[in-house]
Amino acid sequence: MKKQSVFERLANAPHLVWSALFIIAPLLFVVYFAFTDRDGGFTLENILSLSSYSGTFVMSLGFSLIATTVCFLIGYPLAYCMSRASEKSRTILMVLLMLPMWISLLIRTYSLMALLDNGGLVSTFLTRLGFQKLTFIGTEGAVILGMIYDFLPYMVLPIYTSMTKLDKRYLEAANDLGCNGWQTLFKVILPLTTPGIVSGVTMVFVPSISTFYISQKLGGGSFDLLGDTIERQFQNAVTYHTGAAISLVMMILILISLAVMNKFSDSEEDIIV
Repeated sequence: MKKQSVFERLANAPHLVWSALFIIAPLLFVVYFAFTDRDGGFTLENILSLSSYSGTFVMSLGFSLIATTVCFLIGYPLAYCMSRASEKSRTILMVLLMLPMWISLLIRTYSLMALLDNGGLVSTFLTRLGFQKLTFIGTEGAVILGMIYDFLPYMVLPIYTSMTKLDKRYLEAANDLGCNGWQTLFKVILPLTTPGIVSGVTMVFVPSISTFYISQKLGGGSFDLLGDTIERQFQNAVTYHTGAAISLVMMILILISLAVMNKFSDSEEDIIV
């Protein structure tokens, strides 16, 4: 292993300090408070008390899986069309996809509220057409729609990157061997773009299961997801140990997701090599 020079060590020092202060230290604090009581003594009570939040875990997991699935069903065909488009059309589609990401998530969520609120633009338009007023904000569907709207680009971009790297000779070989369009899709394109799919699924699932602002605004306070529960627990000086325990479970889920994504990324590099 090559020994680092003094210059390389100095160049890495700010990054190491930043990681230690703002990544490692907060994670250690979460672990500490998850296994201690108010007096600082070791306890498993915080972990055992999570059984009372099983409904919140199930709801958050269900919402995240639905949002991730819908993002995949929309994002995969979109990424495929983008990869097959001409260079000019591809650039336009990429700009249109990235444009909402240049705006703050808070503003995007408020914009969605303005459109879908009971007295919003969509509801007013439907009322003038003679339809019943739209009642959507405060429902589970509104929260899931908000997740899909905010996180769809995170699904499209990794899949699009995998498809642009796809060697077209594989498609030609599949065509020469008699595969039709659907067979080529399921037997050639899908397996070769699996790393992009896994990256996209991870990048949508992780923020979806940990979100709290989307559920607060679009859910109207009708129900709590994990992010809302953690925020409320940390706002209360008595129960922040429970919030730390929930955060610890979230950290484990995120680390598992990242490990799966890295495994597929390593497999992709081995194939390329």
